[in-house]
Amino acid sequence: MTEITRDVVIVGAGPSGLTAATRLKAAGLTVAVLEARDRVGGRTWTDDIDGATLEIGGQWVSPDQEGLLEMLEELGLETFDRYREGDSLYITKSGELTRFTGDIFPVAPETEAELVRLIEKLDAMAAEMDPDRPWEHPRAQELDTVSFEAWLANETQDQEARDNIALFIGPAMLTKPAHAFSTLQALLMASSAGSFTNLVDSDFILDKRIIGGMQEVSKRLAAAVGDDLFLSSPVRRIEHGPEGVVVHADGGLQVSAKRVVLAHAPVLYSRISFEPPLPRRQHQLHQHLSMGFVIKVHAVYDRPFWREQGLSGTVFSPYQLCHEAYDNTNHEDERGTLVAFVSDLNADGVFELSAEERKERILDSLAAYFGPEAKNPVVYYESDWGSEEWTRGAYAASFDLGGLHRYGAEVRTPVGPIHFSCSDIAGAGYQHVDGAIRMGKLTADQLIADLT
Repeated sequence: MTEITRDVVIVGAGPSGLTAATRLKAAGLTVAVLEARDRVGGRTWTDDIDGATLEIGGQWVSPDQEGLLEMLEELGLETFDRYREGDSLYITKSGELTRFTGDIFPVAPETEAELVRLIEKLDAMAAEMDPDRPWEHPRAQELDTVSFEAWLANETQDQEARDNIALFIGPAMLTKPAHAFSTLQALLMASSAGSFTNLVDSDFILDKRIIGGMQEVSKRLAAAVGDDLFLSSPVRRIEHGPEGVVVHADGGLQVSAKRVVLAHAPVLYSRISFEPPLPRRQHQLHQHLSMGFVIKVHAVYDRPFWREQGLSGTVFSPYQLCHEAYDNTNHEDERGTLVAFVSDLNADGVFELSAEERKERILDSLAAYFGPEAKNPVVYYESDWGSEEWTRGAYAASFDLGGLHRYGAEVRTPVGPIHFSCSDIAGAGYQHVDGAIRMGKLTADQLIADLT
């Protein structure tokens, strides 16, 4: 058994936990960071697959992500623009393929008018919300007990408009079907990004990438943590009381500390045994948070052939297996990479198939947009975070119907010496690396104020 003593022990070596750790160390406090995986980065992960460098997890940087942008500057990391020159593509329910530019899909004039009206209405409703306190929205209880699907059905009879507005929040962000989350949860997603319009604008929300990949943020933070980082150390038990905590991890590692920070997804809290048990309210709260489900598909080609056709690589359709795709070619790479997404119910369906059948179905969907050449990538890989023991879904946890206004105010509330910090409980930057960094800073600042 290895017994060590620190001021603070942090569970999870993703961007949130490592941000907190480096900030605490800079303030003169001692830390230990325990990570279940054999790597840092959490839901960010850059890896070489069959000779191609792929960002298996989170990757994009948008202009509103001030926490992340400040961190990139601190760490000396550079970004590059996502390729977006040329036309985008949209496929209708009848299968018609249309080229377009701008943010509004090429639909019938009456549907376009409905899309614009709904976006403006959602912008106005999101503007009434403080993303750090969504439960204080003037209509919080009402909006939290109506599914986003039901709200859309009440707002418009235009099915295509409903399908596309639902796409921006459901498959594209929360990665759950629109009947499974509330309108209040949808507004939090919009408010956390600054507006619903920002979610619609792919040039905004998917603006830049980091040279070397998003995991570089965690790798550089981990270097500053140094020997206080313990990989392959899943935490199994936390004893806690007025005097502090004792954290027990695999390998006989035992850390005594004044405070502990759980810097991982809420769906993993139940993997830890707490002595004494967490309060009843926390037990209830955590059962109402669940991960979404999305497959991130990487298809690498010998060249970015779509650019030869004057295409940006950006495509959308709520009626296709791959509901969206983008040019994801790496910085200064001669090959071309498309990244596509298969979400919620569609993801359920393709995982009932064999791996080869699933690949064929997904590439057929890409070919519906880009033509037959899309069926022949030189590298093909599926990021399946749902099968990861220490993640269990993607992109982040969200509340079930009615849960946000009922429990939301307590997601960050410490339980004695136990603190919580991750992107899943962020306001601004919710479910993004930006939110993870913001929460790491916020949690560290609270602990610094208490312990120094």
